[in-house]
Amino acid sequence: MWTYPYRIAAHRGGGTLAPENTIAGLRAGFERGFRAVEFDVMLSVDHVPVLMHDPAFGRTVPGSGNVAETSAKLLASMDAGSWFSPAFAGEPVPRFAEAIDFCFANRIWMNVEIKPAPGHAIETGRIATATLQRALAALGAQAAAGRDEPDALVPLISSFSHEALRAAHEVAPEIPRAHLFSAVPEDWRERMRAIDAVALHTSHAKLTPELAREIKDAGYALFCYTVNEPERARELFSWGVDALCTDRIDLIGPDFV
Repeated sequence: MWTYPYRIAAHRGGGTLAPENTIAGLRAGFERGFRAVEFDVMLSVDHVPVLMHDPAFGRTVPGSGNVAETSAKLLASMDAGSWFSPAFAGEPVPRFAEAIDFCFANRIWMNVEIKPAPGHAIETGRIATATLQRALAALGAQAAAGRDEPDALVPLISSFSHEALRAAHEVAPEIPRAHLFSAVPEDWRERMRAIDAVALHTSHAKLTPELAREIKDAGYALFCYTVNEPERARELFSWGVDALCTDRIDLIGPDFV
């Protein structure tokens, strides 16, 4: 069951309107009215979780090299915005903790995709989840003092990596998890049960109405990525899909029906 008050999440922050996995991207989605966001988390060489999708430089960050071989300090000095537009030149690679702070401050719900570099699944799952757990504990302390409402901001951890999700479960079983699949495998039930998942996330391109109903009948929430056409979004919702993320936050708004 989907227990969150959001059906549309801005993909990687600002979709097509800002550089992905940056604070500028989060801000772009927020300014469009989005209070739900999806982004990717990876580890630096010094085990600091940062927002990044690709393990190697060259697409969103210029140059050669790998995130897993680069310090968080050096990553923060790199330009993660110029590839998108000169208007975003100098936009840094943010730490996960910075993104959490931004989202909590603006009451934005997070779908945190753990995106481990090859060979780093377990430590990425553990460290990213522990970072989130500490932030939620701090938010809970604020709530106890009458300054916030943490339940509305409890995020969802998702990943294609079963190892990362198992590690996340071990660190913080209280934080909900979702298993990501590019195509739903035959043993999806076993994989979901193994990490005590609450939701299944999958590509909309390979979903069928029959499979959607099967997932829903099994008691799981169903989330699709990355849906950029309004008519397709309506079709998926008619199949029982609970929520989706989109790059086209200019076409599929936060209150889309």
